[in-house]
Amino acid sequence: MARPPSLRFLLAHPAHFFALGCGSGLAPKAPGTFGTLFAWLTFALFHPYFSDGGLLFLLATAYLAGIWFIDITGRAIGDPDHGSIVWDEIVPFWLILLMTPTGFAWQLTAFALFRLFDITKPQPARYFDQHVKNGFGVMADDLVAAAYTLLALALLKVAIS
Repeated sequence: MARPPSLRFLLAHPAHFFALGCGSGLAPKAPGTFGTLFAWLTFALFHPYFSDGGLLFLLATAYLAGIWFIDITGRAIGDPDHGSIVWDEIVPFWLILLMTPTGFAWQLTAFALFRLFDITKPQPARYFDQHVKNGFGVMADDLVAAAYTLLALALLKVAIS
């Protein structure tokens, strides 16, 4: 496995800065969880300034840019899906939060479900993770985890209504 990147690497290229989640991916343990926590905190900061449509446009742009960020950074690290690359957790979790019912309990549930699906990688996420070793594949497997999360949240909401 490639060596963990340093703060110097993070700041060496804008793609690295974003791919490593503005530094959250440098966490020595569970960087994906730290990246998702970073997404949760930052969503609360910028969400009030955007309409839902504006935010969807921003997320689509961040997703497409993420493919490039991850390609550049993965090649520089020597691993297309190095654990420190967490932009693929951040953008899909922002999407989840946009579509999650309001309230801390719903957001916490969304966080737990997303981490579960991101770690277990149910199909087709596993396919992307194992066979598409580039920025597109790295972003796609987490988008699938986001879809599973949103489905589970919708089913939970129906079940408790």
